[in-house]
Amino acid sequence: MDLVRAIRGAVTVAENNREHIIAATKRLLSELMRRNNLCEDDLISMLFTVTTDLDQAFPAQAAREMGLVETPLMCATEIAVPGSLPRCIRVMIHCHSNLSKREIQHVYLGEAAALRPDLAGSEADD
Repeated sequence: MDLVRAIRGAVTVAENNREHIIAATKRLLSELMRRNNLCEDDLISMLFTVTTDLDQAFPAQAAREMGLVETPLMCATEIAVPGSLPRCIRVMIHCHSNLSKREIQHVYLGEAAALRPDLAGSEADD
């Protein structure tokens, strides 16, 4: 039975430019989809947020460039909390999956691993 699941992920970028934002988002989405065995037919929606210091591209553009043309996407700005991780892109994917909540692999790449140190040993990457 396919269940509805939410899968989280985050990545940071070195610079606020379109190329870095798109490349980092593609890397994050590819890894999330690979680790959780997802294809576009499994996807319900994706919600992207970026920190206020990233304003040169919408992360959703990366998903479209990857061929995810039927999936509803939305981009928003994170709350500007003092001391928060800079240049960060986050995503929450809503999908159909047979994986249990425990089996879902949330992905935090690079410096974004600091957001979820409890996952750093198994699911965070450089």
